[in-house]
Amino acid sequence: MKKKLTLLLLIGLALNAAAQNEKGFEISKNLEIFANVYKNLHTNYVDDVDPGKTMKVAIDAMLASMDPYTNYFAESDIEDVKMQVMGQYGGIGSLIHQEGNKIYIAEPYEGLPADKAGVKIGDRILAVNGESTEGKSNADVSSAMRGQAGTKVTLKLEREGKEMEVTITRAEIRLPNVSYSGMLKGGIGYIRLDEFTQDAAKNVREAFRKLKRDNPGMKGFILDLRGNGGGLLSEAVDIVNIWVPQNELVVETKGKVASRNLKSRTRMPAEDTDIPLVVLINNQSASASEIVSGSLQDLDRAVVIGQRSFGKGLVQNILPMPYNSQMKVTVSKYFIPSGRCIQAIDYKHRDANGRAVTVPDSLKTAFKTRHGRTVYDGFGIEPDIEVEHPASSLLAVALYNRFHFFNYALKFRRAHASIPAPKDFVITDEIYHDFIDYLSDKTYDYTTYTENIISDLKKVAEEEDYMDNLKQQIEQLEQTYKEAKKADLIRHRTEVSQLLKDAILVHYYYRHGCIEGSLDEDPDVQKAVETLSSPAEYNRILNR
Repeated sequence: MKKKLTLLLLIGLALNAAAQNEKGFEISKNLEIFANVYKNLHTNYVDDVDPGKTMKVAIDAMLASMDPYTNYFAESDIEDVKMQVMGQYGGIGSLIHQEGNKIYIAEPYEGLPADKAGVKIGDRILAVNGESTEGKSNADVSSAMRGQAGTKVTLKLEREGKEMEVTITRAEIRLPNVSYSGMLKGGIGYIRLDEFTQDAAKNVREAFRKLKRDNPGMKGFILDLRGNGGGLLSEAVDIVNIWVPQNELVVETKGKVASRNLKSRTRMPAEDTDIPLVVLINNQSASASEIVSGSLQDLDRAVVIGQRSFGKGLVQNILPMPYNSQMKVTVSKYFIPSGRCIQAIDYKHRDANGRAVTVPDSLKTAFKTRHGRTVYDGFGIEPDIEVEHPASSLLAVALYNRFHFFNYALKFRRAHASIPAPKDFVITDEIYHDFIDYLSDKTYDYTTYTENIISDLKKVAEEEDYMDNLKQQIEQLEQTYKEAKKADLIRHRTEVSQLLKDAILVHYYYRHGCIEGSLDEDPDVQKAVETLSSPAEYNRILNR
């Protein structure tokens, strides 16, 4: 029997070695073919070939067949890597936007070089270091303003018809990952986390401690991860650790390389294992956001509220490459405490058009939380309480895309030296009707579904030769609808007012003011406050 087992083992090892040798040969063969293709291209192609550009195109095409998170970064793109991983870059600290062929300052970040130099929202950028922005894209101008910390950049700006030049010393820009923290009605604490960049856990922990210290009667807490696309896995584990005891499994990663298969556990004593906790997510909450919300759900430590998350259960590592280039590679999948992986897209399998497919319902598996609640893998984190959000109106989209909120806010700021605090500022009837007057000579055309149906009706009537009989009725319908559409600014006032409020608040209170000013009207936040204010309902959801 021993001899048979030994023989089978030897055969297995031999087959495995043969398979590895065959794979190694295939790799060597195809690398040689690729090198010869490039050599022949460089030698024989009718025009000169740019080596760096051509190779970058080839690499990007190869990686496109994997998943969208596996990327190659040339030396010139390293600033983008720092921005993704560390939340920092060398620059002046300002958002810009393009309106037609003009580039404007959209928002200088509070306390960073552009803000300190007096750059304002709405300043038009005419030139960067003497080079005109005429004909340049948003990306071109953004790239020109970035650079090594300590170097200077000179901007030629236009403000209210006057030109000026300002020279700014670039700095290492590190964006705050905690964009707002504060108290809501009913003694509920709140923190908005935008990214899982370096020190995210430290900053959340410190903000939570301060809220508890300053508000000893705090009854519950909300962690807002909506729109948070993820970041560092280690930061996610440490954030869970704020509310979960030491040595709890948070996430396990499994991949091809055994050394990267890790079980990540909480490392420190928790800050608070008892306070009622809600995590807010939406369809843009991904990766590390799903580790935090999913593990807290699996451990029955928090109620998850909002909309189903993105479904990214893949882990990437940054790998060094020759000549100061880097590669971001998907190295494993992650599994949260119940054992589920929430990856929603199967990049290994493609449909007839080459698109990656979603995990079918038939392959989704049920798992159990610590208290026995049923949860599923394969489609992101499903909230315990789903809050429906109406789709944005076509009117609001048209006004936003035409920069009418942005430009009216500029006009408003010039006319008002100050406004009430974010929580107290409201779009009054006077402000709203002034906005309507402002729009009276502006273009913001949009075609509604009803208009499309009327247009289709006309086409069908003409095709079927009914137009002569229906022309008068269709024209009357068009006129009636045209009159009704004029009332869209009144019908959609709540939505339009909130967008207008955001555009105005950022002028006076920066980004944190926009967040603070929106919380009282935010349906997800209000549902969270309602749930935390009802201990019986909170415990029922968690089956305590």
